[in-house]
Amino acid sequence: MLTGIKMAFVGGDARIIEVIKHASELDASIVLIGFDQLETPLPDTVKAALSPDVLSDVDAIVLPVSGMDDEGKVQAQYSSSPIVLEESHFEAMQRQTMVFTGIARKRLNELCQKRELRLFKLMELDEVAIHNSIPSAEGAIQFAMQNTDITLHGSNSVVLGFGRCGVTLARMLDGIGANVTVCARRAPDLARIEEMGLKALAMEDLLLAVKEAQILFNTVPAMILSAEVLAKVPKSCVIIDIASNPGGTDFRYAEKRGIKAILAPSLPGIVAPKTSGQILARTLCRLLWEHA
Repeated sequence: MLTGIKMAFVGGDARIIEVIKHASELDASIVLIGFDQLETPLPDTVKAALSPDVLSDVDAIVLPVSGMDDEGKVQAQYSSSPIVLEESHFEAMQRQTMVFTGIARKRLNELCQKRELRLFKLMELDEVAIHNSIPSAEGAIQFAMQNTDITLHGSNSVVLGFGRCGVTLARMLDGIGANVTVCARRAPDLARIEEMGLKALAMEDLLLAVKEAQILFNTVPAMILSAEVLAKVPKSCVIIDIASNPGGTDFRYAEKRGIKAILAPSLPGIVAPKTSGQILARTLCRLLWEHA
């Protein structure tokens, strides 16, 4: 239970609504900032305007999954005006206040460190990232189905990267009946790919992997599908890039060659916001209870 814990939610999207609901069920006291256009009633919550005073006595601040940019702006889907956090807002917080975010850019890290606030980056936690790989993989497959004129079953599908998302995506594609090739850097990963019954290729053999690809799924947040690589990709191939923005594909050159390449980051919040929000809610509330 979170009885006696006061939380301030500053901006967010549909995923944060699930976190609010879960925290409320656990009896937290909740202040909502940037939710003036939210039509769904959230019982036992109070809406407030952003000010240093409203943040001065909270135990935890919950930011959107995308965090705060280096100008202080936060995503606020349900706000009629921009929400911008300034240094004065952080100065008003008590030391050791918990700050929850999905990711943290330089400015947020600096402000939390300066004020001795406890910063939790949820998307860097394995328990969140592994669970989130499920809607990410489902979303990538959905995008592939919507943008091809072939079935994934029997297709030559190539997955680049064998991290949390890559593992889940490769397994799902194999379950659909695709002919799956996975490119990875590490020898243990290549061994695991073979153990799964899939075709394993080292990243240095990437050109070999893409030559007959019908669908390419990139999960690597680096420029891996460069112009040099794309020159070897069949023009009929469809690329689904689910790496963090700006992705790992030279989209300009892909367009020039006539290759359909789609950047689709943050898929959990797009294709399954409720599930993704519930994943965040469980972890966030557990951390809050453990560290309060």
